[in-house]
Amino acid sequence: MTDKTYQPTLAGLRAFVAVAENHHFSTAASSLGVSQSTLSQALAALESGLAVHLVERSTRQVFLTPEGRRLLPHAQAVVEAVGVFSAAAAGSVDPLRGTLRLGLIPTVAPYVLPAMLTGLAQRLPELMLRVVEDQTDRLLTTLREGGLDAALIALPSDSPGLTEIPIYDEDFVLALPPGHRLAGKRRVEPTLLGQLPLLLLDEGHCLRDQTLEVCRGAGVRAEVADTRAASLATAVQCVAGGLGVTLIPASAVEVESARSRLALAQFATPRPGRRIGLVFRSSSGRDEHYRRLAAVLADAIGDDPAVRRVA
Repeated sequence: MTDKTYQPTLAGLRAFVAVAENHHFSTAASSLGVSQSTLSQALAALESGLAVHLVERSTRQVFLTPEGRRLLPHAQAVVEAVGVFSAAAAGSVDPLRGTLRLGLIPTVAPYVLPAMLTGLAQRLPELMLRVVEDQTDRLLTTLREGGLDAALIALPSDSPGLTEIPIYDEDFVLALPPGHRLAGKRRVEPTLLGQLPLLLLDEGHCLRDQTLEVCRGAGVRAEVADTRAASLATAVQCVAGGLGVTLIPASAVEVESARSRLALAQFATPRPGRRIGLVFRSSSGRDEHYRRLAAVLADAIGDDPAVRRVA
């Protein structure tokens, strides 16, 4: 009879599964990285503890007994579950080897994701990324509450308890309707924004606040157009249709110019712009891992000539 107090060891179950799947003791031992005698002892201990004969041995072949065939799926399930558990534990120790929930603001995500995802796949192949696109305030709230692991936003976040890692800087470019008198200019003074119908994104978008800050820095009051947009893509379409002008980050120029009849102008130096970086909870204890992630993102995104790497 089976000893009801007996608990099979993982070594015994692995030995049984390896022998059953390879039909050969030597090959099974090699697959587990152990000696054949160690494998045989583990399997024998399992059979003894269960009081069940699992394997028939002959000089040339290995067969499963009827009991062995019945119990094999259960042993395989245990071994597989342990593997899943180990992988999950590895992801807990190193967040770059498991699932990572990354937030991105809407004026960053569409323009850096292609390069970012390619770089992550090459450099961190065990990372399973979950992307959440949202406005800055909602991302920061979700991050502080534990619903996100990190976020890619415009710095500074002005949020206590978060660590910031700068990744890249980029200039703002003035987007204009086709044929506008400033089209193609390379030294536009920000003071001219006070004379132009400025099309802004909806409340909550950090680019809206940054645009108004450029106006304040230039000492001018923004002449805000009646039209407002929920996304940068919509704002650009409105500009192309003659409804106003707007500021777009340099990383968005290539994408937005390709799908709109858009005129552009550069600001005079020092050009207004923004800094994008990675933020995460300081209490997470994962400073080293997220600095590594930021370096990978900087390598991937930094190849874009429109941005200047700072990480």
